[in-house]
Amino acid sequence: MSGWLGPAEWQAVALSLRVALVATLFSLPFGIAVAYILARYRFPGHALLNGLVHLPLILPPVVTGYLLLLSFGPQAALGGLLESLGLGVAFRWTGAALAAALMAFPLMVRAIRLTLEAVDPKLEEVAGTLGASRLRVFMTITLPLILPGILTGAVLAFAKAMGEFGATITFVSNIPGETRTVPSAIYAFLQVPAGEGAAWRLVIVSVVVAMGALLVSELLARRVAARIGGRDA
Repeated sequence: MSGWLGPAEWQAVALSLRVALVATLFSLPFGIAVAYILARYRFPGHALLNGLVHLPLILPPVVTGYLLLLSFGPQAALGGLLESLGLGVAFRWTGAALAAALMAFPLMVRAIRLTLEAVDPKLEEVAGTLGASRLRVFMTITLPLILPGILTGAVLAFAKAMGEFGATITFVSNIPGETRTVPSAIYAFLQVPAGEGAAWRLVIVSVVVAMGALLVSELLARRVAARIGGRDA
């Protein structure tokens, strides 16, 4: 691939993969926790929490990116504090990962929540009556049963993070070698003469990576489901 892609194109692909992977791994524990809360508990702020989780799907991505810039930009209180600690994210690849994680989070939570809601709560209740703690019930009963949903949610988040553009370019700009991901690079190449060839190569890479991720997810989900089915049998 490195021979087919130019240096700038390969740099964008490598950065996109890093951003998507970090965004997925960073948000996965939070996604599982939020999905569990939404699926298993009812409380006065349930609808509000559900709305906040899905808000990035409804808002224009540029609005999400602007809100991130207002919160984490160098002039913001939180952003300034992070900058003073050497942890600033605005106009850095870590900021691209943050924006991608935020945009992908609703898809991850929804996939995991649907799987959780399909698990019979009585299985967890029985384990609880036998003296197992809530954490042990989750780790030994719930988590293995929802692994297919976790895999699906992770892959959906990864694919969304790979393709995120609006929030990313608003929050971290389009800096070559630092924040220029594949979507940003495609946009940049389309703005210059003779850049269409490079843009098409990146489009092909995007399609291949997305399809590969979906196929791997399907394979892993089937294996996990088969293993769980064999264990139950």
